[in-house]
Amino acid sequence: MSSVPPAPAPGGPLNPDDLKRAMKAFRKRLKLMRLDDESRIGVGPMSNSRRSGIAAIQPPDQYPRAIWDELVKQGKLRSDSDGLYELASES
Repeated sequence: MSSVPPAPAPGGPLNPDDLKRAMKAFRKRLKLMRLDDESRIGVGPMSNSRRSGIAAIQPPDQYPRAIWDELVKQGKLRSDSDGLYELASES
């Protein structure tokens, strides 16, 4: 069974539950990307640990672009160059 939500009708209203799930998926992917970046060799408790420099990511492709554009309009995400998005609350 697939966990991919159905795509909204073009021009139709977006489901608030889909927006919430998309935002949760975005945060999870961003967290995993940052953890992966920070877990490289040479970065750890006994070395000069550093924070990840990842700020923007490509959003999960399970959701259509209309979802991501709506989250930008709501001020939850910021659109970066080349189709990348970042959390609006971070700088």
